[in-house]
Amino acid sequence: MELRVLNYFLTVAREESFSRAAEKLHLSQPTLSRQLKDLEEEFGKQLLIREPRRILLTDDGALLRRRAEEILSLVEKTEGELMSSNEDISGDIRIGAGESVHFGLIMAAARQLQKQHPRIRFHIATGDGSTTLTRLDRGLIDFAFVYGRLDPAKYQELSLPVRDQWVLFLRKDDELAKQETITAADLWNRPLLFSRQTLSPSTHGDELLNWLQKPINELHVAGSYTRFLHPAL
Repeated sequence: MELRVLNYFLTVAREESFSRAAEKLHLSQPTLSRQLKDLEEEFGKQLLIREPRRILLTDDGALLRRRAEEILSLVEKTEGELMSSNEDISGDIRIGAGESVHFGLIMAAARQLQKQHPRIRFHIATGDGSTTLTRLDRGLIDFAFVYGRLDPAKYQELSLPVRDQWVLFLRKDDELAKQETITAADLWNRPLLFSRQTLSPSTHGDELLNWLQKPINELHVAGSYTRFLHPAL
């Protein structure tokens, strides 16, 4: 398995099209198709579902996509570190960002550092706290911006002088929107959409669940999300 072919596969997976991927990679479509067919034969598994209008991934293909993103990101990070100049501070800094409106503090510090050292480049990988810590553990990012408790034996942390707040989004015509205060009991029998972080106590879900005064399996969890929902973001 060559890195070049991994990049071909990842481009097709992102574009969901051989023609668009071939154009982006500056290859002919038959050449690209043949390379990925050889990759499937190498693994002995079907990776792509070739439909008339789009390309989909099998379960094995989805797994390879995740691993390919990690591998190619780590390769790019390693190349940047080895090729960085010794005469001036330069290189790439990768930051993983959890869900918080306070990430602007990190960006302000990044801007200040870049003014002093213009050759430094910053790359932001967004995601929930669990995903961000996984990226940190695998060496795909240099710093993680997360909210919650961390294992002091595993991580060196720096606390920021801010505190996140929980926000409840409601329809304007919802009866709870008319109340000045909302108690935990008001939410016990309602369908709730939680951040995926909240459902993972290892990051910061315990704080909200403690306020709700009920274990997660006794609440009506209608679903979860992994991206910012705040209208200002």
